[in-house]
Amino acid sequence: MAEGTLRVMLIDDHAVVRMGFRLLIEGTADIRVVAEAESGEDACQRYAEARPDVVVLDLSMPGMGGLDVIARLLAKDPGARVLVLSAHDDIIHPQRALRAGALGYLSKRSAPDVLIAAIRQVAHRKTYLEPEIAQRVAVRQIAGDKGPVDVLTPREFSVFLALAKGETVAGIAETMSLSPRTVGTHLYSIKQKLGAANSAELTLIAIRSRLIEP
Repeated sequence: MAEGTLRVMLIDDHAVVRMGFRLLIEGTADIRVVAEAESGEDACQRYAEARPDVVVLDLSMPGMGGLDVIARLLAKDPGARVLVLSAHDDIIHPQRALRAGALGYLSKRSAPDVLIAAIRQVAHRKTYLEPEIAQRVAVRQIAGDKGPVDVLTPREFSVFLALAKGETVAGIAETMSLSPRTVGTHLYSIKQKLGAANSAELTLIAIRSRLIEP
């Protein structure tokens, strides 16, 4: 690999998607894919050996979610540079991803040259946010508009999304390496903060917030 070439790690649970991104990225002269992972758990295990300059990460994967992956990678390596490439086009996920420590956020509908530009920018430790999303985030901040889920902590938000998608307390506990009691405590807090009586109401809140598809 030539000196100065950027090393990229792809994390996405869809093999076809990873293949497409690899072909796109390796069509450039200065960027190479050095590792792939199909899950958050796999990514955390492979990261140290791969030593990527930029991690290109999907947020929605079975098992460990992308926000937890960001937190774990940064715990292992505070200098980790993460670019989120997600199907979510709401403004809550970008805000959460940046708060978790990601340096960039793109939706999967972005043009190929935008992805390449974002990788290069994040590699230089500069923040990159898709222009349309950046504008919506800025408007929301200026207006002082807050969604109902903004009151949740990062861990509560991860648990909330998992519950809204129909995962069980036991399943969430295993995936997040927590005890069922701890997940239950988070669930109680989430319901209190969101004024939800049950999991069905949590799902409805997630749908209204455009965090999951109906």
